[in-house]
Amino acid sequence: MQKELIIERLKEKGCRITKQRLVLLDIILEHECSSCKEIYYKASKTDGSIGAATVYRLVNTLEEIGAISRKNMYKIAYSENCSMEDACTVVLDDATTYHLSAKNWNSVVKAGLAACGYLNDQKISSITVKPCQCESIDCS
Repeated sequence: MQKELIIERLKEKGCRITKQRLVLLDIILEHECSSCKEIYYKASKTDGSIGAATVYRLVNTLEEIGAISRKNMYKIAYSENCSMEDACTVVLDDATTYHLSAKNWNSVVKAGLAACGYLNDQKISSITVKPCQCESIDCS
């Protein structure tokens, strides 16, 4: 949806179009954020008065009016230059949990792709993960 259309839908829903909402809307539309936390982090750099609750409320409202879908909101940090420390969490069936930095996540994915013959000299430019559509709890 275009920004103007989203603003109109927000107005129809009775929302005031505040400076904070406009900042958040720009961040959501211009960046591929993976979570409300990431949106909040980017927003707080722009406007320190924006609280996490404001982000969550706007994201919920945007989802209600059909402007976004949280199911399609997730993007994984993959850059070997990214300094994000907790980019990926892997939980194994024995409850072993690994928290990987973006750099380590990138290394793991590259090693796996190379070992399976999918990667030669290329660099990963993006990774998208879709939620499981399986009806079974144990779809492995």
